[in-house]
Amino acid sequence: MKPATLSALLNLVLVLAALPAHAIELRRWERLPVAVSLHVGQERVVFVDSNVRVGVPAALGNRLRVQSAAGAIYLLASGPIASSRLQVQDVETGALILLDITAMPAKDGQAALEPVRIVQGDAAPTAEEDPVQSVDGERSQPMRRAETPVAVVLTRYAAQSLYAPLRTVEPVAGIQRVNLRRDLALDRLLPTLSIRAHTLAAWQLDDHWVTAIQLTNTSTRWLVLDPRVLQGHFIAATFQHPDLGPVGQSTDTTVLYLITRGHGLAESMLPNLRPFDAGTTLPSSTVAGHAEGAPDEK
Repeated sequence: MKPATLSALLNLVLVLAALPAHAIELRRWERLPVAVSLHVGQERVVFVDSNVRVGVPAALGNRLRVQSAAGAIYLLASGPIASSRLQVQDVETGALILLDITAMPAKDGQAALEPVRIVQGDAAPTAEEDPVQSVDGERSQPMRRAETPVAVVLTRYAAQSLYAPLRTVEPVAGIQRVNLRRDLALDRLLPTLSIRAHTLAAWQLDDHWVTAIQLTNTSTRWLVLDPRVLQGHFIAATFQHPDLGPVGQSTDTTVLYLITRGHGLAESMLPNLRPFDAGTTLPSSTVAGHAEGAPDEK
């Protein structure tokens, strides 16, 4: 090898060695909090590859700056931070990732921390897809199964959102929370039962809505809840409990999940019928004659 060529190669190696390494630390989210350490005064980036919102404990005050953009979270600690938990929520699906962060001053000569990329852990086959093992041992394309009905998906999501811890709520792509009319009268929903009802929350998926309604027994006897006595136009109805205990007991309250299609709950309730006044449809002369007590014809 010529001396000039050898000298050029040595120079290239020295240049490459001087370039900073941009490695990314991979972490798996498997429903266990992901530990992320910070150096005080040094920003660290966490990539999650989806649009997210970040919940920060109020106790951290101004010691942690959090910014989120295009699937990246930028963390900068201005002081030491003991282990604290951040909640990272996917804006579209509602799925949660938990981060346990700590911050300490960097030691002299210590290199800056690498960015972190969080990837989903190995997931089991979903209910819609089942990997098929071929005769020769190779995995073939997933086989489609019958999809879960939308009414079941919505009811399950609503029940989990109300009763289960937020981190355990099963994410559903496309589902979104919708506003409710707080002045909506529900006295015609179960007119044969002594029950007080008011809306709690509602969600929408495609053209289906689910509305969660709290029911409270106002009588002193047990009430059996039967979906057949509901008054309105509903696709499906599910009671959290099959009956209600007497008023004042811990069993006097439950939740009803109503599924509607094409519109929300307000448009599915039966209309409020007013007493009919026949006089409004009769000619004025006829009404006047009846009012004066006209004599009967012989």
